[in-house]
Amino acid sequence: MTPERDLARSDAEVRRVAAAFARPSNARGLIQLLTSFGPLLAGCAAMYLALQVSYLLTLALAVPTGLLVVRIFIVQHDCGHGSFLPSRRANTLVGRLCSLATLTPFANWSRQHGLHHADWNNLDRKGGDIYSACLTVREYLARTPWQRLLYRLPRHPLIANLLLPPFVFILLYRVPFDTPRRWVRERRSVYLTNAALAVMFGALASLLGWRQVLMVHLPIMVVASIVGVWLFTLQHRFETAQWTNEKQWSFIGAALAGSSWLRLPRTLHWLTGNIGFHHIHHLNPRVPNYRLRAAHAAVQQVRHVGGLDLMDGLRAPWLTLWDEVSGRLVRFSDAGSNTTGRSRSEPVQPVLASTAAFSRRAALSSSSSP
Repeated sequence: MTPERDLARSDAEVRRVAAAFARPSNARGLIQLLTSFGPLLAGCAAMYLALQVSYLLTLALAVPTGLLVVRIFIVQHDCGHGSFLPSRRANTLVGRLCSLATLTPFANWSRQHGLHHADWNNLDRKGGDIYSACLTVREYLARTPWQRLLYRLPRHPLIANLLLPPFVFILLYRVPFDTPRRWVRERRSVYLTNAALAVMFGALASLLGWRQVLMVHLPIMVVASIVGVWLFTLQHRFETAQWTNEKQWSFIGAALAGSSWLRLPRTLHWLTGNIGFHHIHHLNPRVPNYRLRAAHAAVQQVRHVGGLDLMDGLRAPWLTLWDEVSGRLVRFSDAGSNTTGRSRSEPVQPVLASTAAFSRRAALSSSSSP
């Protein structure tokens, strides 16, 4: 048997192993809802009480409370994939409930996110957000100095990972800024979410006062958005990540060699809804977050995947361009340096964990919601 056929069989085995965990559970879903919304409400109550003692204490409590919002966002994310609960209707209802904590319109964000699952780590697809797409060094250097500045500025970690996240979640998600007009249901979800948020925060303000509401909930969303976007950034941009062009792109390769496994302490995995096992999520988006750890352990027996530690994660936001010469992601400051001795016209061939046997159709069918 040829090495190519051996690899294809191995790829099929990887997909089979992961698919065994694509089983939503009402019991586990309900437990996760209780252990997410319960602590979140307790955290918010503690922050309101802390206002009477010290605002520094209130801000300190915003950190664990904000992380609980990240956990709820992962529940909402799973509902968008139809993977959190067995019932499609239940997923929709829970996803909408989560949107009141995450300030993220459920239907609109879910459909936008589905596009990401069609072409992640594909150098020929330039759409999407600034966190999950990148130019090659050659494309970047071909731009004028002014164009390079406009491309580089919003991707600086200070802007992309500290300033933009709160702006996006608190303000930009209040309008369907990048939603096509033909997406009627998704645009409507933005306005309905806004209406529900207005009722919820209006009721809180009438009971507690606008100043107190802002002093509690703004810090929560600042923490949640910054941590959440940082996690999103390193899901496909890390030192050993592989990006390919359209011809070389493959489903298994992009999942296992282009998506991260972030090794976090168990408590942080719990708070972030196990999203650190992102390679498993891309391998099969129907695996609910509460089964990702077990799925990862099973897949590791078939195909070993290297992990990232926290230091790797902190370096990830600086990796913004794909260098075809060295075959890796590099910083803007590395653009133009030639570390391999090849000319820019001789890109290396990326080494992926799969062949091209699994087409884009497989990716789309695996990620679509029920």
